[in-house]
Amino acid sequence: MSYDSHTNNVMAVGFQCDGKWMYSGSEDGTVKIWDLRAPGCQREYESRGAVNTVVLHPNQTELISGDQNGNIRVWDLTANSCSCELVPEVDTAVRSLTVMWDGSLVVAANNHGTCYVWRLLRGNQTMTNFEPLHKLQAHNGYILKCLLSPEFCEPHRYLATASSDHTVKIWNVDGFTLEKTLIGHQRWVWDCVFSVDGAYLITASSDTTAKLWSMTSGEEIKTYQGHHKATVCCALHDGAEPSPS
Repeated sequence: MSYDSHTNNVMAVGFQCDGKWMYSGSEDGTVKIWDLRAPGCQREYESRGAVNTVVLHPNQTELISGDQNGNIRVWDLTANSCSCELVPEVDTAVRSLTVMWDGSLVVAANNHGTCYVWRLLRGNQTMTNFEPLHKLQAHNGYILKCLLSPEFCEPHRYLATASSDHTVKIWNVDGFTLEKTLIGHQRWVWDCVFSVDGAYLITASSDTTAKLWSMTSGEEIKTYQGHHKATVCCALHDGAEPSPS
């Protein structure tokens, strides 16, 4: 199957939890929804700026996008409209967004090395309200990816930030104190992903490698070599999720 209506680089893709539809965000300034059981694009939202990042809220009814102009927009899929618009720093590109697994927090990372953290509150209406919680100056360079830890990492809650300064930093979400700095990549670190239990992190870098790190020690466990150019994306399939106790 080929999904063909974007007119510029596709920067983000993701799936609804049951796999019935997927979403995409593009530098053509649009966020699109594709029903996997039908041909073509079912919905299109206009961001008016090149879209760098899109995440699906765990409630499965809101998409959050960040663009090159510094805008964060919430797209309410039930009302089929933009329900909220935030601009943490004008004209500073929002590079990456991440939402806590329980929908309690959202973090936006930008080109100035800053993370903005909001608490997500459900009002009387269906839409989510953003309450500013913290501003974190995480890196001096660009933040290329920010990621909150998964459900089975509880009671620990971490934020990982991958940067053009060649490092990944691990922050404790309780107070946003720096827990560890993962040092080992030789060039920009573009992507990172936690293991299902949050015990490990995998990173991808322009130095052509991916690395596996221990979250307890902060040490590099393994380097994956074989690419000849920048490794800009990584994903991890680490088996079935543990059943809830």
